Amino acid sequence: MSATDMILKSDNVLLREFKKTDIHTLAILANNKNVSNNLRDAFPSPYTISDAEEFINNCKEQNPTTTFAIEWNSEYVGNIGLIIGTDVYRKSAEIGYFIGEPFWNNGITSNAIKLITEYGFDVLELKRIFSGVFEYNIASMRVLEKNGYKKDGVFLKAIYKNGKFYNEHRYYKLNNNK
Repeated sequence: MSATDMILKSDNVLLREFKKTDIHTLAILANNKNVSNNLRDAFPSPYTISDAEEFINNCKEQNPTTTFAIEWNSEYVGNIGLIIGTDVYRKSAEIGYFIGEPFWNNGITSNAIKLITEYGFDVLELKRIFSGVFEYNIASMRVLEKNGYKKDGVFLKAIYKNGKFYNEHRYYKLNNNK
């Protein structure tokens, strides 16, 4: 099922497929140390127009769609996606997301997590969705908890970011209908 076949909307938050017009805004929002400090090193920093083009082109090739643009009040503000596991983990997925800093603290992430979790459970038929959060990203922990995610545990010094070791807080949510 492609993103155009679905309506993923909650309040003033919409998850949709990417548009070419998102490239410039993605590059601006993602090229921010306050954003990249909360993401894996595979997330480019600095983040260029070329990085944005490559990312969006890769997302357009997904089948099924697992990565979405987040739109708030009709404006592109970030991304959210599920990385589906393979082999014995094929009914589990890791959730990942980022919102551009100018849009923080507006409830956008919470609504986007709600939408993608429902999509993962109802459309992709996943049993488990999980996330790893860097110990200093308290806001991310709170939005997961607000959406019914439970703490799975703390992986001590599992993260090496910006030359320092950090704990990783793991969260999960189970699909009780599966």
